[in-house]
Amino acid sequence: MSDRQTEQLLAQAMQAARRGDGAAQLAFLDRACATAPRDPLVLNSRGMLHLQRQEYAEAADMFARAAKEDPKAPALWMNLAKAQRLMGDDEGERKSLEQVLSLDRRDFLGQLRMAELHQRLGETQQALQAWHAVLQLAAGSAQIAPDLRPVLDQARAWIAREQARVGEAVAAATDPYIAPLSQRDARRTRAFIDHALGRRRIYANECAGVCYPFLPADEFFDREHFPWMAALEAQTDVIREELLGIIADPGDALRPYIRLDEGSPQSKWTPLDRSLDWGACFLWEYGAPNAPVLERCPATAEVLRAIPRADIPGRGPTAFFSLLRPRKRIPPHTGVTNTRTIVHLPLVVPPGCAFRVGGETRPWRVGEAFAFDDTIEHEAWNDSDELRAVLIFDVWNPHLSLEERDVIARYFRAADASGGGGGGPI
Repeated sequence: MSDRQTEQLLAQAMQAARRGDGAAQLAFLDRACATAPRDPLVLNSRGMLHLQRQEYAEAADMFARAAKEDPKAPALWMNLAKAQRLMGDDEGERKSLEQVLSLDRRDFLGQLRMAELHQRLGETQQALQAWHAVLQLAAGSAQIAPDLRPVLDQARAWIAREQARVGEAVAAATDPYIAPLSQRDARRTRAFIDHALGRRRIYANECAGVCYPFLPADEFFDREHFPWMAALEAQTDVIREELLGIIADPGDALRPYIRLDEGSPQSKWTPLDRSLDWGACFLWEYGAPNAPVLERCPATAEVLRAIPRADIPGRGPTAFFSLLRPRKRIPPHTGVTNTRTIVHLPLVVPPGCAFRVGGETRPWRVGEAFAFDDTIEHEAWNDSDELRAVLIFDVWNPHLSLEERDVIARYFRAADASGGGGGGPI
């Protein structure tokens, strides 16, 4: 029989199926099978008819023969896997899905069916890994079939239940040994466990400017690095009173923190561009003192001068009051360089305000300072109906030695003097 005749028989079988004439469909497929017994399209079509009739063993036989004739066709292996699943042949289905994934590791339906198989057989660890791969593929695709979305929702719920179950077992085994650890070691250990259980990401540095190699990429720095922090916190009330005076009569002291260049394309910063929704009152900016503000905030100025900041003309230090209006958010972003550390001293914090750095979210608490690496993705929000205010300033990254800091400062001074360093913060 010619290929043309085979195509005609298959077309006639399809037309019969559309008419609901199963007898005619079977007759056309029988003729095609008799005259082209090794044609994978004919075998697949006959298998689909058996599948429709719930004749799963016969369907599997036809799909297996089709896949043997065209072993590089993932669709034939997927059809075989479906028939095997419906007839309860778990190991047969596994082998067929392995064939699919050997042809294309990113085959979405193949990955999904393999994840379902692992889950169905109680292979929890493999199922968790497989479902994570499926969800990762789904996140990168805008064309997920509507009938598969409930399957993905069920997978997410199952993952959450399994992670909770495993987490309880892990907590019972590890909590007694974490409790005696230092705050630093306990925090790192819990981050390790959360990451291992799939409950959090580990974020890397993303420096928009200068990146200093091999510094630890920690989200929040340990307080032990900043022996002056308690003295800073002790001045919270005085600093807040000076800020409230600025807020009551800002004059020219307060300006939008985001000021994009004219003609900048639309971005996540556009809603905050030239808006006091996120306002700033600078005491120092890129190393330059703002004398009118410093005169109005003498106690704040004295506190900041006592802190060992990075003094590089044209680059650092920077210190300002950050004001976030009610129901406003600062979108996720990363900073310029990991040679510095950003310090927050919360001054006015209504309920509903929080701050995320990487995988850790913290509430601000008035008078409790913290330091973080702003080259790790971070964001802030004020979900309250009141203003939120924080004193923000930068200091050296505590993991830099005094000698390294000196070399970095000399580098910037030399580069700037030669015209090759550019402006901006350290």
